[in-house]
Amino acid sequence: MFEQLADIGEKLAVLERQLADPQLVSRQEQYRELVREHAQVSRLAELHGQYERLISQMRDNRELIHSVDEDPELVAMAKAELDELESRKLNLERAIRLQLLPKDPNDEKNIFLEIRAGTGGEEAALFAADLFRMYSRFAESLGWKVEVMSSNGTGIGGYKEIIALISGSQVYSRLKFESGVHRVQRVPDTETQGRIHTSAVTVAIIPEAEEVDLRIEAHELKFDVYRSSGPGGQSVNTTDSAVRVTHLPTGMVVTCQDEKSQHKNKAKALQVLRARLLDRLEQERHDRISEDRKGQVGSGDRSERIRTYNFPQGRVTDHRINLTIYRLDQVMEGVLDDILVPLATHFQTEALNRAS
Repeated sequence: MFEQLADIGEKLAVLERQLADPQLVSRQEQYRELVREHAQVSRLAELHGQYERLISQMRDNRELIHSVDEDPELVAMAKAELDELESRKLNLERAIRLQLLPKDPNDEKNIFLEIRAGTGGEEAALFAADLFRMYSRFAESLGWKVEVMSSNGTGIGGYKEIIALISGSQVYSRLKFESGVHRVQRVPDTETQGRIHTSAVTVAIIPEAEEVDLRIEAHELKFDVYRSSGPGGQSVNTTDSAVRVTHLPTGMVVTCQDEKSQHKNKAKALQVLRARLLDRLEQERHDRISEDRKGQVGSGDRSERIRTYNFPQGRVTDHRINLTIYRLDQVMEGVLDDILVPLATHFQTEALNRAS
């Protein structure tokens, strides 16, 4: 592990010289990449420095312990301190290994959050709206921007489907384990007998695709325009502003009708289509290289039931890591770190085990 850190100081100096180049300002993509790399190398250099100082301190303690001339009380203190230093050494080694793991190239990207009502009819649509509000509150708490790209609402405030672009710092990194089936158990507002119903909603987290990520040829696309409609199918626009775009090679279809401008709807639809196509290619690539992919945390398998929200008991259970917390009201208000942090920790542990 530490062979990779032998020239960390020299690597950091090279990056700092590159960042000081005034001509770099005009090459924004290269500049952003260098800034990201500099942050990672700086963190590694800092951890490596801490580790070297710790090793030196442990060496001094061992020499003191084995010295016959030292006061027994001082030796006992050195032994106790050595135990603490051993624990800090293990933590530092783990932190360094995590920094050396291959980075997910999508971690820095914005995402498309896609929420679709599944089994459960109107109750599932209402829970889809609840989940969208939950993720929106979480995004707001971090200063992220949420922009609805497309939505298909119901008459009483639910969503059959809603797609939103969430922009900010490391959005995909924080939310990438949320893909899958979210199950809700509660008494619906429409239930007169007080019976608990179980419904399901599908969540997909798709990294935003850039022009350089995927090239789509014009002849591969078919565009249809029509009048947008609201809940129940009633017309809400007198012009053909809604857009349906079909990717002919794959048959993938994206519709967008939220904007009054046909051009804006077309731009949004293409943005969503690009991300979905790239996500599909990523899924296929992962399937080819990882036979046990579905068993991994954060597999992104849309058919996998990942979490249950039980309202009568006020609990949330993430089935992938057997985590249950009894703060459902806070979770639905967007307080998600009690779930997201253990998930990320579990994933990191799995990655470290595979790398060792």
